[in-house]
Amino acid sequence: MKRAPWLSAVVCVLVTGPLWAQGRVPDAPIAKTGGSPNIKMLGHLPMDGYFSIGGVDVEQELSRPYVYISGMNDKAGFTIVRVSDPSKPSVVYQWQYPMQEKDGGLGGENGRYFKLNGRYYYAKTVQFNASSPSDSLGLIIFDVTGLPNPATVKQVAHIGRFGARVVHVFPYKHSDGRLLLITTPTVGTFAQIFDAAKLIAGAPAEEAFIGKVGIPEEVNLKTFGRAYHDSYAAYDPVTRQDKFYGAGTGGFHVYDITRPQDAKHLFTMTGGGGVIAGGHTVIASPDGRYAVGTTERQYWPVFVWDLKDAVEGKTRMVSSPAGAWTADWRDAAHIVELRWPYAFVASFEDGLQVFNLFNPKEPKSEGWYYTCRCAHQAGWAGSVTNPGTSVLNGAADVDVRNADGLIVMTDYSSGLWLFHLEGFDGWNGKQWRQPNISTEQDWDRGPPTTPIP
Repeated sequence: MKRAPWLSAVVCVLVTGPLWAQGRVPDAPIAKTGGSPNIKMLGHLPMDGYFSIGGVDVEQELSRPYVYISGMNDKAGFTIVRVSDPSKPSVVYQWQYPMQEKDGGLGGENGRYFKLNGRYYYAKTVQFNASSPSDSLGLIIFDVTGLPNPATVKQVAHIGRFGARVVHVFPYKHSDGRLLLITTPTVGTFAQIFDAAKLIAGAPAEEAFIGKVGIPEEVNLKTFGRAYHDSYAAYDPVTRQDKFYGAGTGGFHVYDITRPQDAKHLFTMTGGGGVIAGGHTVIASPDGRYAVGTTERQYWPVFVWDLKDAVEGKTRMVSSPAGAWTADWRDAAHIVELRWPYAFVASFEDGLQVFNLFNPKEPKSEGWYYTCRCAHQAGWAGSVTNPGTSVLNGAADVDVRNADGLIVMTDYSSGLWLFHLEGFDGWNGKQWRQPNISTEQDWDRGPPTTPIP
């Protein structure tokens, strides 16, 4: 039998990075603690609750040292933390969604900040179960320009039933100059694209709506039954296209959204030669040559794909990853941030994990810090009061401030964490002969459109 290429990479990681070196003896049920010498914990802000916080986003300007933490479940809303001194993170603002008695579900696990016309905004997802009193909401936008004065924070726009129960939002500065809000609602098998300026100007969602990105027609939606979870968008200076990367039903799908009102499917990535029932997160390298993705499933690694043939139009299906990485094959990875050649992973029980892609076919662990401090397989089972037996526990989300390399991470049980990776004092793609493209946008000028020679 032909061995899947990513399997070789997994075996390599397990052999070269034994579990005992990462804080837990194999098969021992004790919690993992500590971290690698090159990861320094700068600060920690404990936050009450179990699965009461989720996504995290850090502003990129050093003059605005604010971190946004998405509240969920019983504490739906968001918290803004000032990190001007990372060793002393402090709460400057909290907003709690006015939940009604019968509101149920995650409540909204994600939120992202953006800048438009000199003002700063925070877009917070809302995701209550169908039939909940609040099931008609999808996104609420707040003006946060006046921080740190909490009195200046105000709600300025929202997306209602037209795009309700949003899982994830990604603000994207399109090459045509518009600021797009890409949402992944649970009301249909597609992602939606909105004009942020129109929403903030008071237009209803139906008028601000630009277009949608569906699931490729070859995917059997009756079998899988879900659309997208997370999304990412970036300009490809080589092909001169704005591209949407969506993780969801049938794998990881890439679309051309240069004309966002007419999205065109380019290609799909899957794992190990077969279709993946549900992708969770996907991020592309700055030059669009590689991509990394997670499935949120126990025993599944973080995949690394070589997209060369797909980008050149030679195939519409990248059916086998070029490489893969895992911190501990017994666990799972949640969300990944890419600052080439480093991947920063919110890795559930395994906390913060960093691996490098110097050789994308053989990713190598770079550093780690355990934040969960939890027993193995005592994670989420659908209740904030009764832990279950899953590995979905611990590190929730991660972000990086490019100006100085500050790493921020949320943990479902232990709150906000701030880290520094030795030797990583900031990121600009040009340092690595790459376009300066990441999840963070140049809000004023838009994406770089010239390939690096």
